[in-house]
Amino acid sequence: MEIKQFEDKPLAHFSYAILSEDKIALVDPARDPRPYYEYAEENNASIVAVFETHPHADFVSSHLQVHQETGATIYASKKIGADYPHQAFDDGDTVSMGKVTFSARNTPGHSPDSITIIAKDEAYKTAAFTGDTLFIGDVGRPDLREKAGNMKAKREELASMMYDSIKNKFTDLPDDTLIYPAHGAGSLCGKNLSSASMSTLGNERMGNWAFKEQSEEEFVKQILEDQPFIPAYFSHDVDLNKDGAGHYEAGKAKVASKLNVTALEDDTLVVDTRDEEAYKSRHLPNSINIMARNENDKFETWLGSIVKPGEPFYLVANSIKDREELLSRVAKIGYESQVKALVTLGKGELNCERELALDSFISHPEYFTVVDVRNKSEVNEGKIFDHALPIPLHELRNSIEKIPTDKPVIVHCAGGYRSAAGSSILSKELDAEVYDLSEAVNEFKDKD
Repeated sequence: MEIKQFEDKPLAHFSYAILSEDKIALVDPARDPRPYYEYAEENNASIVAVFETHPHADFVSSHLQVHQETGATIYASKKIGADYPHQAFDDGDTVSMGKVTFSARNTPGHSPDSITIIAKDEAYKTAAFTGDTLFIGDVGRPDLREKAGNMKAKREELASMMYDSIKNKFTDLPDDTLIYPAHGAGSLCGKNLSSASMSTLGNERMGNWAFKEQSEEEFVKQILEDQPFIPAYFSHDVDLNKDGAGHYEAGKAKVASKLNVTALEDDTLVVDTRDEEAYKSRHLPNSINIMARNENDKFETWLGSIVKPGEPFYLVANSIKDREELLSRVAKIGYESQVKALVTLGKGELNCERELALDSFISHPEYFTVVDVRNKSEVNEGKIFDHALPIPLHELRNSIEKIPTDKPVIVHCAGGYRSAAGSSILSKELDAEVYDLSEAVNEFKDKD
């Protein structure tokens, strides 16, 4: 068998195509199915199976669309209670494709309905597609299914399930088993993921903390500590993946375009994706700045953390040329139906942001209310400004009343991306002067 790994860098998501003879199986496909179709064409092969390791929280899967367009059978755990056509695939179930045999084993922990897919070929090559159960250097977080999905479970219960899965569900597999996870470093589905895209079970047995000899109590304590925040869209995507998402291209096509706009007729939220300099010089009223300049910007994560599921918004692009890319990124988290229109700006005077006189802040930081929008774990490692008010970016829109307005407000993060978003939120909501410290925060970190 040949295994092709596909990577979505902004979401640190890995999906897979397994080729044997003239047939292909997919594992955890991303929202856009076209790369898999192109791979099938290149190899004169047909996609005949789609394996879903669990209902994903951080992205929308194309499993239903692939089924509808290729006839491929979807395999998923019966515990999902899936509303799309599928074949139950749980402990003891197998399916053959070409020279490969796929088997399922239930590996709950990240979710109660997680499965790992084991693929073996006639050459005795073994691969494990572990979804969000086993990562490289870590395991999946157990705190995402308390409010979403067909099966809800408390984090402590799932942490104990993960302990059992790691301790007992991989013991029969040889050390040279290839490990292919659904995520790498940068994903919010775990806390200490390696930057490696694959590993072997032997390497994980030696280097992954979860395989160390430890009691269940010790394991549970470790896995529950210091997990990252949960974006607002996660529960929305779990439910969407359980139902099966609509057609990817059709959803984007429904979004209207409004060109050369200088005003909008309502008070709907405006998400401006341009560079912070362009945004600060001119932007529409009711705007916030969530930059989507390139794949290094975690635009999808922050859009789904700041904007609530179901909340309508306009999407501002730098150019109509960016329409396809921007809507593709929005659709990856299932938010395309919330976009009232994609907008480009026209000529004319628009809102602008105040420019910070940095010397004034350096001389008299006490004259400012400083808002630190870094995550709690970052703040716990040390404040950059002792008098800063810590409010993580994903909580900022719901914490406006906590911020005093008797002084100018200055917003900072660790490097500038999040402070651009945070300052734009506060400029929109507060009756006060608001400034973005942006990349100048590095000057203060160096002094520490």
